[in-house]
Amino acid sequence: MPTSTFPLPNPNRYFEDYVPGAIYEFGSIAVEESEIIEFARKFDPQIFHLDPIAAKETIFGGLVASGWHTAALMMRLYVDHYLPTVASLASPGIDELRWLKPVRPGDVLSIRVTILEANRSRSKPDRGIIRSLLEVMNQTGEVVMTMTGVNFLRCRNGA
Repeated sequence: MPTSTFPLPNPNRYFEDYVPGAIYEFGSIAVEESEIIEFARKFDPQIFHLDPIAAKETIFGGLVASGWHTAALMMRLYVDHYLPTVASLASPGIDELRWLKPVRPGDVLSIRVTILEANRSRSKPDRGIIRSLLEVMNQTGEVVMTMTGVNFLRCRNGA
């Protein structure tokens, strides 16, 4: 399925520019061994995230990024390329986060975002709710993580 292009650049996008069915791809971000280890030390100190030598003896056969680190890298791409700087009003949460394949040092990640739903709020007509499928892909196009994001966006033409 072809990737769409937003009709306006990020600083000028509002709820109305997020059309259900549109698909966008953004990237890339490199996964560095030192960042995997640093993230693990702070937030997910499991041996397969911390020690490249000991990780060889685990089910992964080598060092892998924490799934939470992968989610943080995805978020960087999502904020930089997808969320509108003038209209993003935060998120009430995510649904169905899945880590499908290990992310390793040297991988280069990108994201594909499919807009699932875009509904204007009935109670607050100055905003809308967007549901999007996010797929994180490595440099060979394998999907390594998926989640469904929910975001509140300001409308261009409020109430």
